[in-house]
Amino acid sequence: MKENHVENQEEVIQEEDILDADKKDDSDQDESPKNLELEKLKEENKEINNKYLRMTADFQNFKKRAEKEKSDIYQFANEKLIVDLLPTIDNLERALKSNQDEGANESFTQGIEMIHQQFLDVLTKNDVKEIDAIGQKFDPNYHHAVLQEENDEYESETVVDQFQKGYTLNDKVIRPCMVKVIK
Repeated sequence: MKENHVENQEEVIQEEDILDADKKDDSDQDESPKNLELEKLKEENKEINNKYLRMTADFQNFKKRAEKEKSDIYQFANEKLIVDLLPTIDNLERALKSNQDEGANESFTQGIEMIHQQFLDVLTKNDVKEIDAIGQKFDPNYHHAVLQEENDEYESETVVDQFQKGYTLNDKVIRPCMVKVIK
């Protein structure tokens, strides 16, 4: 009899487990639309979060680009003015050279030298540098070859003469040197 009671009790427990499982299945069926809606909301949340992260990254990139552009504007704001002044400096140098050749009035020559030096000081203050060309290997980024010459004394692609000085502004070439190059 005890064995029957234990068996009956086991059957009751198994029936309760089955009923509980059925209830869970029923409750799962009741919650499945809720689960679907919850999953849908989670996916929407992920999408919104991803959009937010992308927009934040885009905004950071925009800020960096704007800062770089602002920096470039400050750095190269005088470029046009300087480029416009370079022919004046060239003419002053030509005047100095011709006055030295002709043995002109010394005080006049000194005046022109002082003006020339003032121009060069202004350029130096604004980070304008002369490009060194003679004796250098030809570089199309810095030199503009207007003549080529065959000569066994120099190595090929060497700059041997300079017709017009070249300049850089903050390491950017604003005018290349006009040069003669060995073939």
